[in-house]
Amino acid sequence: MGAEYPKVPLVAVGAIVVRDSRVLLVQRGQPPSEGLWAIPGGRVELGETLQEAAEREIREETGLTIRARNPIYTFDFIQRDEDEGVRFHYVIVDLLADYVSGAVQPGDDAHEARWVASGELEELSVNRTTLEVLDKVIGFTS
Repeated sequence: MGAEYPKVPLVAVGAIVVRDSRVLLVQRGQPPSEGLWAIPGGRVELGETLQEAAEREIREETGLTIRARNPIYTFDFIQRDEDEGVRFHYVIVDLLADYVSGAVQPGDDAHEARWVASGELEELSVNRTTLEVLDKVIGFTS
């Protein structure tokens, strides 16, 4: 099933990884939210746990190895087209994760990936939900 105009909501994960007072963010390379900076992640594949999906997605998007922990935030992402049809509908589960190894290299559907300090958030075009999650969950704000 494609992500665009799905028949049912799709489950996705994000991994909040903090290292040396910086959070891992990616600049999205595809819709939805193309061009915006966000918590890295993606769709859960059939048979994957949330943790397995987060670890795979972060490896594909950033080249990093992480250890995903427990879910800490869940939200809906629904984007409608001009005719009010549901173009995208994700139920996103964000997990805290620990950095294990690797150097950041954007891959998969990320234009760019990097460690971002809280003071740099205002310089980037950051997804609004990402800002809310970082503030509410880990107190990471600009």
